[in-house]
Amino acid sequence: MSEPILNVKSLNVRFIGENGTLFSAVYNSSFSVEEGEILAIVGESGSGKSVTALSILGLINPRKVLYKSTNSILFENRELTALSEQEWQDIRGNRISMIFQEPMSSLNPLVKVGQQVAEIIKVHKQVSDKKAWARARYLLRLVGIENADERMNAFPFELSGGQRQRIMIAMAVANHPKILIADEPTTALDVTVQKQILELILKLKQKFGMAVIFISHDLNLVRKIANRVLVMKQGVIVEQGSVGNIFNAPIHPYTKSLLAAFKHSSFRQDFVSRKLMEARDLSVEFPIKKNFFGKTVKSIKALDRVSLALYEGKTLAVVGESGSGKTTLGMCLANLIKYEGMILTSKSVHIKNELDFRKNIQVVFQDPYNSLNPRMTIGEIVSEGIKVHFPKLKKKEILEKVKKVLVDVGLKDDDILDKYPHEFSGGQRQRIAIARSLVIEPKIIILDEPTSALDVTVQAEILTLLRKIQETTGIAYLFISHDMRAVKSIAHDVLVMKSGKIVERGSVRDVFEKPQSQYVRDLIDAVFII
Repeated sequence: MSEPILNVKSLNVRFIGENGTLFSAVYNSSFSVEEGEILAIVGESGSGKSVTALSILGLINPRKVLYKSTNSILFENRELTALSEQEWQDIRGNRISMIFQEPMSSLNPLVKVGQQVAEIIKVHKQVSDKKAWARARYLLRLVGIENADERMNAFPFELSGGQRQRIMIAMAVANHPKILIADEPTTALDVTVQKQILELILKLKQKFGMAVIFISHDLNLVRKIANRVLVMKQGVIVEQGSVGNIFNAPIHPYTKSLLAAFKHSSFRQDFVSRKLMEARDLSVEFPIKKNFFGKTVKSIKALDRVSLALYEGKTLAVVGESGSGKTTLGMCLANLIKYEGMILTSKSVHIKNELDFRKNIQVVFQDPYNSLNPRMTIGEIVSEGIKVHFPKLKKKEILEKVKKVLVDVGLKDDDILDKYPHEFSGGQRQRIAIARSLVIEPKIIILDEPTSALDVTVQAEILTLLRKIQETTGIAYLFISHDMRAVKSIAHDVLVMKSGKIVERGSVRDVFEKPQSQYVRDLIDAVFII
């Protein structure tokens, strides 16, 4: 390794609250980044990873943060903490660039992507519009955008998640930066797209000789691409070292707990149970073009003659890339969209009408923040279903059921009933969403990517919670996910989808150890199962 290109010494970041209170987000943190290396920063939400990255680029609002005078961020022997806002413009997007987690929030929805890439070139380089446009087109090709000429004139919403992330990468490397900061660049992407994005970042790193600061909660990715790892907890760097030392000989208890959560154990439960639901030949078509009279003239088949069965006390996982039909299938089973085909339920599910259906088949969505009403307290959210499905219960009985189910999902705070969703972490909100579904005692729960947005330790907690609930209640799960590790940890059987069709199905062991199709082998290889 050569001399460090970046030296961070005694970084302290304290946020100033509305009433003047101080909250320490990063405390006395020091580290360096060598030229051409990949430094991974890992830790749970709130550990200070992103705040550290934003501080390196001077992107935290100075009115809301208090830095200590001892802070030092040396980049190429230049002290960044002393820069004026005008001087920062030469650094950001030019010498140091950043890829953010959610490209749809970072890209301007009203400006064509070609213009956005060209703009960052013109800001830092004295070139004509024509040369900036040509350079932008070259960058789109470089990052693997097919039909680059056509995509230059597309708006962000017309692109897939993977394509939007490629656009963000094109913007980040447009001016050949010395350091690329990648803040959770693959979190919301399918495993195969994740692999493509990581391979692209590694390719560009080699091409431009960049150092990369890779922020992630996915230890699997970190293990594969990083040279060194920095572990953060509650704003403090608790451990740092080579990737080999961190993964093979961790010292700090927190690092050990992260790695323990990362190594999900698979399980086998071979038993015969009652069939609760059966779907036969489910098909769904979405119209994408209509004529003047409103008649559909062009449609896309999202689901093509899919059949499955759900059994008491068992989990059926549905995996596949975006657009494969996973969520569409779940919405059919929840009777939330129109479909062709047949869904049958057993007598034990006791479905006589729509109200019975809603009681017995519940859904837990990927993002609990959007599925929980922000204007309702937790007590109101969890008790809402009880009031609908158990109208004869008294207030005292409802309160007892609500408290019990919250305790069952690991939420024992005495004041929780009067709090609102925004007062909880992502993992806590997901527990609340699970409690809301459990409280009305359903027979089946459809879990749509319930852990994809959570940290590795929280993922492990939620998966353990779901397994415990299933063992005690006999609930059947339909587990929709692109996280093959989570699938291996919780599912009994797996159904693999592609383009609306089932390409493979079987037990977890058979699908993971003896995949029959190349598509399934690629899915498993993409997540680097270790």
